[in-house]
Amino acid sequence: MKFCKKYQEFMQTQDQKKLPGVGFKNLKKILKRCPRDDVTRSQNSSPLLLNDSSDKSCIHPCPVCDGSFFPSLMKEMFMVVGCFNERAQKVLDVHLATGLRKYFVWCRDKFKGNHGDLIQEGKDLVGYAIINAIAMRKILKKYDKIHDSKQGQAFRSQVQSMHMEILQSPWLCELIALHINLRETKGITGNGSELFEGCFLVFNDGKPSLSCELSDAVKLEIDLTCSICLDTVFDPVCLTCGHIFCFMCACKSGSVTIIDGLKATQPTAKCPLCREAGVYQGSLHLDELNILLGRRQVNFASYKYAL
Repeated sequence: MKFCKKYQEFMQTQDQKKLPGVGFKNLKKILKRCPRDDVTRSQNSSPLLLNDSSDKSCIHPCPVCDGSFFPSLMKEMFMVVGCFNERAQKVLDVHLATGLRKYFVWCRDKFKGNHGDLIQEGKDLVGYAIINAIAMRKILKKYDKIHDSKQGQAFRSQVQSMHMEILQSPWLCELIALHINLRETKGITGNGSELFEGCFLVFNDGKPSLSCELSDAVKLEIDLTCSICLDTVFDPVCLTCGHIFCFMCACKSGSVTIIDGLKATQPTAKCPLCREAGVYQGSLHLDELNILLGRRQVNFASYKYAL
């Protein structure tokens, strides 16, 4: 089955949720309007240019493609990532809620106390992230093939630097950690469980990482060693640049106390790894990942505090 058809069928199963997606057909139509066809016809009419290899690609830069293809794809990517982050946050908020807040959240939310529906929503969201990540890669690869260029690769690098690629989302890391926790503690199985069969917390020479083979085309390796203290992250936080640190280490790096928290950092404070500024205020506590790490490591918390 062609990927375009597979993608459409998946999105149709999610129609009730009204999830945004990549306009695969529309983007392919944009590429079909590429002037390369006109160039090819003009070259074929001239015997002097019959052997010119440029007949396989359009003139670059291509105003028809570049003026509509990349802006359309950027808009769609922004909507997909925003929708995924929002829905994933709701799933994890409901799952992690405790006490009176848990009662209030369960009653307020659409899950109405149905834990099975909550877990299925998490699985569906991971599947949604995977298939959209593949769709974006495939359409960019097609762009490069048609234009005989590397503009698609450059666009993807630009998107990654803007932290807009869905596989970079810390919420994806949290959903994966959630399902590993459920699989190992409660034996949750059922439809879609095979999605997480390739996801494990692994330790190589004492260094932890989240290894995820979510599909043949999507493989993630998330390093869980804090680059500040050089140990397993404790109470992990993910900065908006995508780098993960211990909460205490991040506070120290941002020149704030753990009482004030990372929101108190100055906008000029930079990530210790990539040196990008303004990445602390929007940081995210990775609570599910912390549960997973704490359950796996013997005396994990006491060991970290003893350092």
